[in-house]
Amino acid sequence: MQLPKRVKIVEVGPRDGLQNESSQIPTEVKIEFINRLADAGLKSIEATSFVSPKWVPQMADNSRVMAGIGRRAGVSFPVLVPNLLGLEAALAAGATEVALFASASESFSRKNINCSIAESLERFSPLIQAAVRHGVKVRGYVSCVLGCPYEGGVAAAAVAEVAQSLFELGCYEISLGDTIGVGTPSKAQEMITSVAENVPMDRLAVHFHDTYGQALANILAALQMGIGVVDSAAAGLGGCPYARGASGNVASEDLLYMLNGLGIETGVDLGRLVEAGEYITGYLGRGSGSRVARAISCRGA
Repeated sequence: MQLPKRVKIVEVGPRDGLQNESSQIPTEVKIEFINRLADAGLKSIEATSFVSPKWVPQMADNSRVMAGIGRRAGVSFPVLVPNLLGLEAALAAGATEVALFASASESFSRKNINCSIAESLERFSPLIQAAVRHGVKVRGYVSCVLGCPYEGGVAAAAVAEVAQSLFELGCYEISLGDTIGVGTPSKAQEMITSVAENVPMDRLAVHFHDTYGQALANILAALQMGIGVVDSAAAGLGGCPYARGASGNVASEDLLYMLNGLGIETGVDLGRLVEAGEYITGYLGRGSGSRVARAISCRGA
């Protein structure tokens, strides 16, 4: 199996990583974090989400974040939108790419967004159509692709069905998320094989959490399948609030270190990425969740 020559890292730390922080993070800190990530060479950085502040108070400053970040050529700042109202607010804030979430698990869908999978896809159809009319790209996420906190195992065929639906509705890329981090390399490859029967491999991305320490192994397995886009979060920020013990996203620093070691191009500077992660964890008052960042810090001490 031939590894890709280049991988696009989609940085999700500012949104997925920070959304469940209990204390409100100042807008200027979020903006500085995003700008530092862009300075490190990342070309896709999830900036915020346009959801009701009742449900995600951490993202209530979404418009101010979008107004404050340093826009630059070749860098995309996608935002999460759950519905048409969120899309309208994102468009008003100058978003040029949005993302939406569906689930491969019926139970997770009902617990997380209070509707069935089929109902969620019906809701997303007019949203995607409206975004496309405005020239805005839409990225689709499928959660619980390798396991659900309520149902346990999730069939690869179920993942493939949801991914195909999102792709046919107009999502330019589908990110396959191991939301609770229970996947293993063979399971990941089995799932990707099933999805790729109906969605082109070059339109797929992977999003692994590191609950059982399998994220990098799963990513390598995905790369071997032909995947060329990987989601990650600086300092390993984030986690699934619905899954007990679910740790954060795979750390962007750890992912980049592995890709560098494999000779895969990313355009991202490891030193500056580590500094960005240290900036946000310094504000949060805790150490980085990245092993690579901790190793580099110890070496420099």
